[in-house]
Amino acid sequence: MKLSSILKDGIFKNNPVLVQLVGLCSVLAVTNTMVNALSMGMAVVAVLVGSNFVISLLRNFIPKKVRIPAFIVVIATFVTIIEMFMKAFARPIYESLGIFIPLIVVNCVILARAESFAYKNKVLPSVVDGLGSGLGYTLAVVILATIREVIGSGTLLAGTDFAIKVFGDKYQPAAIFVAPAGAFIALGIIVAVFNVLSKKKATN
Repeated sequence: MKLSSILKDGIFKNNPVLVQLVGLCSVLAVTNTMVNALSMGMAVVAVLVGSNFVISLLRNFIPKKVRIPAFIVVIATFVTIIEMFMKAFARPIYESLGIFIPLIVVNCVILARAESFAYKNKVLPSVVDGLGSGLGYTLAVVILATIREVIGSGTLLAGTDFAIKVFGDKYQPAAIFVAPAGAFIALGIIVAVFNVLSKKKATN
């Protein structure tokens, strides 16, 4: 399979959030603001690329019977590195994401790519697969967070120097969109639209 096809597959055809519907705990929890979503997406990309690289590199040395514990050790190592980096250099984001940073270890997206791809393929395709799946995850959470923040708070990039009041001071936010129920509603709409667009593209 071509590297470009592997990359596109992770972003669009087999998007982990919009198609496979995995890793939804963090998706629903951190998408109340775009900054949180983008930060989580970048963390997931880094862990996916790093863990896929190492697992593919060691795939011939990891016994099949202990592959899952081995995957978790590798993933946990990268998550710990990311967590320490955020704690040192991006403290506000670290505190905002909270428990969901260490929970990347058990994110179904990462473990699934380790099991279904990195353990069976060479290093370069595995890295590209990790990048594609990570970018697909990031794309989905950023779109979801943008909708939730704009409608639910009337802002964009809140908490940064580039914060924008999208609809001005007179806008009355639909607070349900920054609540858990709003996350489910917005995600359902996005998945439905994505499926419709995918079907149209397939028939053309």
